[in-house]
Amino acid sequence: MASQIPALPQSYAPGTDSVFSDQSGFYSLDANVPGLSKVILNKLNMKDYGQYRAAVEGKAKGISFRNYKEMFQRIEETFKFCTGCNKLPDHLAKGQTLKRCVKCLNVYYCTKDCQKKDWPQHKKVCKMLRLVAIDRLVEWLMFTGDLPLPTEKWSKSVAEVKNWDDWLPMQGDLWPRLDAILSGTNMATLWKNASRARPDDADLRQSLWRLQSEFLSRVLTVGTAMQRFGLDPSSKPITIHLAGASHNETMGARLTDYDELTHMFPGHQGIEIVMVGPEVVDSSIMRPPLSAFGPKQRVYISAYKGLYHQFWEELVEKEEAAKPDLVVGFHPDFDASQGLDDGWLPTLLLLRDYEIPSLFTALNETEMTYSLQILLELEMDMKGNGANPFSSLKPEVVGSCPNKPPVYCNSHYFCFQGLLETVEFEEPDEA
Repeated sequence: MASQIPALPQSYAPGTDSVFSDQSGFYSLDANVPGLSKVILNKLNMKDYGQYRAAVEGKAKGISFRNYKEMFQRIEETFKFCTGCNKLPDHLAKGQTLKRCVKCLNVYYCTKDCQKKDWPQHKKVCKMLRLVAIDRLVEWLMFTGDLPLPTEKWSKSVAEVKNWDDWLPMQGDLWPRLDAILSGTNMATLWKNASRARPDDADLRQSLWRLQSEFLSRVLTVGTAMQRFGLDPSSKPITIHLAGASHNETMGARLTDYDELTHMFPGHQGIEIVMVGPEVVDSSIMRPPLSAFGPKQRVYISAYKGLYHQFWEELVEKEEAAKPDLVVGFHPDFDASQGLDDGWLPTLLLLRDYEIPSLFTALNETEMTYSLQILLELEMDMKGNGANPFSSLKPEVVGSCPNKPPVYCNSHYFCFQGLLETVEFEEPDEA
């Protein structure tokens, strides 16, 4: 009998046994800044996590603001706490206000003393956090339709395109297309209503490219995983499962999001992408997976809301969905102990025992290393790991610790297939 999706909490109180990574991340904010998750809900006009979750999944009325200025102001206020002592605005002494670092515009301090004490740490990341602050606002253009930019057909073979430096020249002159966004109505609206001055055009061009790289990082990582495992879509249709797909990957997802694979593999026999995860958000991709071959030279995207081993039991085993030629997961964070047994462990054992070629990514080298330790304990046959040549170029702050070095989506990868073979030695004969 198929396993059930764990229930979400009905109240604001955080759970300790969830396999939902966004819930874990949402409440883990409080580990560094007590009460921050509640502040975020208040600023988004929501009473509890259940309402937030329902809005994200399109099951309830979404986040609403009177105008763009209020929207950008409320979103910025969710980042307001003293980086030195972690105090929230409501916990400050009378007359105190949080003031932003004038260099990065990304962190706040309640007093000069807090800023001075924190400077030895903050100076290591101040320049990078300036980019984080810009990208956080420019990312709004992903929801207006300005981004991502359409891409061009490849003039090189997949084997010749090893990194971003090889990919970019095939796009012609990218900058005029970025300049069209810079001079567009939505960019003007953004900086008219944002709580900071508009950066110069050079900074904004780079920000647009970083956001474009984050969008393309996923599909190019899938393409290189196909190449790494020797999958040839020109000889047969290929089915790829994205295990652990989250709301980050599926919110606003379009049926054309993986069309870059057609540029990578022109003339392919059909590629199917199935996004599987308990956090999948309802959108145009929420349609049944294929049980047979899809259309040639087209990428077919579908989704299933649930845990991967549940998807396997309900659809794959019943031949209502095709078995995968490859499984990919984007920074699944299964190195975290919370929810591992219920969430990722059954999936990892399934992938191992069915000998499915699998590639996962990590946000940094440390996360990759922890993940490798888990896989080695499961006796996985590791096929490689290292820096991902198509890592996102957009720096991100994880959690509520802004002075940590930023991470990058899909910055590292590790891949495996099947069970590691062990050689048994016979006991030597006694003389």
